[in-house]
Amino acid sequence: MNNKICVIGLGYVGLPLAIALSKKFKVIGYDKSNKRIRNLSQGKDENDESSRKELRNKNLFFTNNLKQIKNVNRYIICVPTPIKNKKPDLTFLKEATKIVGKKLKPLDTVIYESTVYPGTTEDVCSPILEKLSNLKKNKNFYLGYSPERINPGLNSQKIENITKIISGSSKTALKKIRTIYKPIIKAGLYEAKTIKVAESAKIIENTQRDLNIALMNEFSKILNKLKIDTNEVLSAARTKWNFNNYTPGLVGGHCIGVDPYYLAFKAKKIGINPKVILSGRDMNDSMYGYVFQQIKKLKNIKKIAHLGVTFKEDCKDFRNSMSVKLIKKLKENNFKVDVFDPIANFKELKKIENINLSKKLKNKYYDLVLIAVPHKKIIKLGGKGINNLLNKNGVIFDLKRKFPSLVSTFSL
Repeated sequence: MNNKICVIGLGYVGLPLAIALSKKFKVIGYDKSNKRIRNLSQGKDENDESSRKELRNKNLFFTNNLKQIKNVNRYIICVPTPIKNKKPDLTFLKEATKIVGKKLKPLDTVIYESTVYPGTTEDVCSPILEKLSNLKKNKNFYLGYSPERINPGLNSQKIENITKIISGSSKTALKKIRTIYKPIIKAGLYEAKTIKVAESAKIIENTQRDLNIALMNEFSKILNKLKIDTNEVLSAARTKWNFNNYTPGLVGGHCIGVDPYYLAFKAKKIGINPKVILSGRDMNDSMYGYVFQQIKKLKNIKKIAHLGVTFKEDCKDFRNSMSVKLIKKLKENNFKVDVFDPIANFKELKKIENINLSKKLKNKYYDLVLIAVPHKKIIKLGGKGINNLLNKNGVIFDLKRKFPSLVSTFSL
C-alpha cells in the first residue's frame, strides 16, 4: 500500500522527526550519506541526539538508495539551507525536490521543513515538482510547509513538546498535513493561513533572537569600554517585569547565524533595505574578532587553552561556529592554542576545519584559559580544575560567566 512517509535529510531536524513519526506511521528515512545511513542502521547517532532504542523501531527504515523509496505517498524534506557569501544557497533543497519530483504520484503530499525565505516553497520548489512529475499542485498533488523548531542539545525540548506550525497550498492539503502531525505533536498545531505566513514565521523567530543578542553584544562592548560589569547591569535590569532576558555571546550555527540573511535577501529583492537585520548580523559576526582583540591587548599571552569549539553548549554541531573562527584567527597570529571539547567529533573537526582536539590539557601551563562554549562536561571541571590549568601569571576569559568563583579578566 502507498501509505508510507519518507523523510529526506536525516540531520538534526530530519532524524528526530522520522523517529517521532515512526511511533505512529511506517517511515523511510533517506539521506545521501553512506556513513550516516550505516550508523543509523546500526543504532548509532553520531550527533548523540537519539537513542539506540529509538533508532531500532521496526516502523523506521533507513536508506541512501533511491530505489528503496517505495510505497510512499507523503514526503517531508528536511535538508540544510545554508548561506554562500551571505546569500541563500538552495542547492540541497533543489536536489531533494528533484528526488521527490521524479517519484511523485497523483494525490501525494510534499511538505518542506527547511528554513527558507518567504515564497521559496511555492515559487522555487513547486515548479520543480510540477516539471519533473507532470502533475499540477492542488489538482494532482498537495504542497505544505511546516517549519522545524528543533533545539539541538536540549533533549527536554523534544519535537512532540513544541507547538507545530503547519500550512498547506489548499484546504485539502492542510487537512492531509494535519493528519500527519496531529498524532505526534502533544503541544498542538498552529494552522497558518498560507505557506508564506508559515515560512515568514520561522525566519522571523530566528531573526528576532539574532537581533536581541546583537543588542546585548553592543551593550557589552559599550559597558566593557566604560569598565562597567555587563553581568551586574543585566542582573539589575532583569528586576523590571518586561525586560527580555538575553545575554551577550558568540552567535553561530545553522539557524540564528544564517536565517537573517535569507530574510535580508528577500527584502532586497523587493526593494527594501534591511538595515536593522544586517546591522545585527554584522554585530554578531564581529564578536569573535572582538574577543581576539581583547586577547591581543594582553602582554605575555602565548599559550592558550580554548575550551569548547561547537556552536553552542551541549551540541556536537560545529557548523558556522564562532569558536572555530576565533581559534583559526589565534593560530594565524602565532598563538599556541590547545583546543579542548569533550563532545565534539575529533575526526570531523580535523577533516572539515583542520583543527586538532586535545584529549587532555596541561596543568600549570597556559597563559590564558578561554572558556568559550561551556558544555556541562566543561563546567564539571569546576573552578579548581580551570585554575589548575594556569601558569603562575595566567588569566581567565570566562565569556559566558559560568564560573562565578573564578576571577575572569574578560567576559562578554
